[in-house]
Amino acid sequence: MSRENKSVAVSGAETFPGTNGTIAERLRTRFFRDEDHPYRLLEREIERRVHPDCVLLDAGCGRNAEILRKFSPVIRAGIGIDVVTFSCATPDPRINLLHGDLSRISLASESVDMAVSRSVMEHLENPLLVYQEIFRVLRPGGCFLFLTPNLWDYSAMISKIVPNRFHSAIVRKVEGRDEKDTFPVCYRSNTASAVKRLARQSGFCIDSIRYLGQYPCYLMFNPILFLLGTGYEKLISRFEVLRGLRGWLMVALSKPAPSPAQSPAAGA
Repeated sequence: MSRENKSVAVSGAETFPGTNGTIAERLRTRFFRDEDHPYRLLEREIERRVHPDCVLLDAGCGRNAEILRKFSPVIRAGIGIDVVTFSCATPDPRINLLHGDLSRISLASESVDMAVSRSVMEHLENPLLVYQEIFRVLRPGGCFLFLTPNLWDYSAMISKIVPNRFHSAIVRKVEGRDEKDTFPVCYRSNTASAVKRLARQSGFCIDSIRYLGQYPCYLMFNPILFLLGTGYEKLISRFEVLRGLRGWLMVALSKPAPSPAQSPAAGA
């Protein structure tokens, strides 16, 4: 059970979890701006970093590969990898979808300019292997940008305590999400300290770790609980000292580029 949302439209029109025209939905639109949702902030960060010659890897792209389809007009090539069955047709020749495990990526070393991942890292049993694989396929100077739930958020802590076998039924009840889109969680790369340790072990440099908040999506089923959750979200968003309790981590890692003394040209 995670905060992942597989229903974000590529066009930018939102169908956020649990939104269905209820009182809670009206409260959501009153107190929270769609452009401040972590998914939108991630997309703006990707937009800032991509370039026309970019090869973009979406690690855990989902059934519909929304991110790749959104950015395909502005990149040279997009590659999506996931263990799920893809439900979208990809007539765009710039997009290639691969069925596979992120701990064994079937790409050549240093073949990707940028890797992104959205609501995936919380599901990894051995995140170090994935960090190492993404480091391997990135070109020197390349970036790994990912968005994942913060373990110290109340919903993540509850999710960690509740056995995975119950998650599908809970998420179906509170969000209406299909059970096939609910995956077991491990939360082994979901604190700033864990990210720093894994980055160091795999060779990455840490560019930034940001704490982001959002509306209390798991409380949309009850307007009173939603209001209480909204008050909590506004509190931890207002005071930086409480940022560690916000719901999401957005992390930017980079693969070091060789120094001039180490480059082949320097030795020529």
